[in-house]
Amino acid sequence: MDRLIFEGRFLVNLVGGIVRQDDLKAIHSRIDWEHMYRTADYHKIANIVYLGILGNGEKVPERWMERFFGRYQEALFYSDTSEDAEREILTLLDMMGIPCVILTTSRIRLLYQIQEMSANNPLRLKLDGEDYSLAKGYLVDLGYETERIYKGYGERMGRPSGFCVELYHKIPFRTRPYEKGMQRIMETAFIRNSFQHVRTISIENRYVFMAAQAAYHYTADELLIREVLDLYLYHKTWREEMNREYITNRLKEFQIDGLAEKILQIAYMWFGSKEDILGDGQPDDMGVYDVLENRILSRGAITRETDHQALRLASLIKQDIEKERRKDRRAVFMERLEGYRTAFMRKFRWLFPEFRYMCAIYPFLEKIPVLLPVYWARRGIRLMAGLLAGKVKDKDTYE
Repeated sequence: MDRLIFEGRFLVNLVGGIVRQDDLKAIHSRIDWEHMYRTADYHKIANIVYLGILGNGEKVPERWMERFFGRYQEALFYSDTSEDAEREILTLLDMMGIPCVILTTSRIRLLYQIQEMSANNPLRLKLDGEDYSLAKGYLVDLGYETERIYKGYGERMGRPSGFCVELYHKIPFRTRPYEKGMQRIMETAFIRNSFQHVRTISIENRYVFMAAQAAYHYTADELLIREVLDLYLYHKTWREEMNREYITNRLKEFQIDGLAEKILQIAYMWFGSKEDILGDGQPDDMGVYDVLENRILSRGAITRETDHQALRLASLIKQDIEKERRKDRRAVFMERLEGYRTAFMRKFRWLFPEFRYMCAIYPFLEKIPVLLPVYWARRGIRLMAGLLAGKVKDKDTYE
């Protein structure tokens, strides 16, 4: 756990220095670069770390220097292809008359002073009902393949160029407050310029979505350094134009306004300069942010959570998961019960065939239907006798 915290803080300081364009600091030679690379890759910042270790190549083993460089090359290639791929998808969906809402785009890379510092941010689209299946079909025709399934929510699709798109028929958040909050955001979507069926959301609502997602991932111990960095850059870029009161009210609907504010505060601590300090200034109780930082950097291995909103959100998520499990167990039970019922009815129909079938065997029944139970018994006795004799010849046995 201590190693995770050390590696995480080292990476945060290195990335923060690159983002702020500080002077590069010397790196000591006692670093385990295998662990460092894997941690950086997990947090999707290996391409930025490469820029930070360029002047210290002699202290980084060649093998791991090449791995960092490989991620940097991928980021370079992604910057060249993402804009065209995104435009191609949106134009196609609009031409085919498929309504969709853009949640986030790959254009967040434009917030980076050097675009190859950005990650492979996917285009995220919300679609409804049959539109989801149609959109997926068109993407398959364009050469996209499913890379990851978000069970019950959607999937991530990509193609060899590296560009990815995530399709959702349901936003991947649990809990009732999140469902209501996202529904409110969807209702405010408006038609994007030059399109007829493609809608987008305001800069405030996009920030609300990013902040809500960060809080959700934090509670689930899935919050990445890259996500915190993207949140910082987005807020820094638009902070003067966004309606702060509106954002606060929307985050209150998600019941994470305080938690989201803490995550934003730590983002500024990690990556901001003195000139970027938020309006409230340096917080008084830094211990709160130590808890936050340790949980993020240790991937949840160190969890001494004190934030009541994070605790409540975790509780609601757990309740929702348990509810879903109970529903799944109930579905499995009903499926088995239906199987037993089907098997029973099959045997029952074999023992007590319908009237028409019995008339085919015993034509006399057509004249006196009331004798059907008697002939059921007669047939049963014949079958039992045949079974006991070991030679059942009655054609009933071949049903």
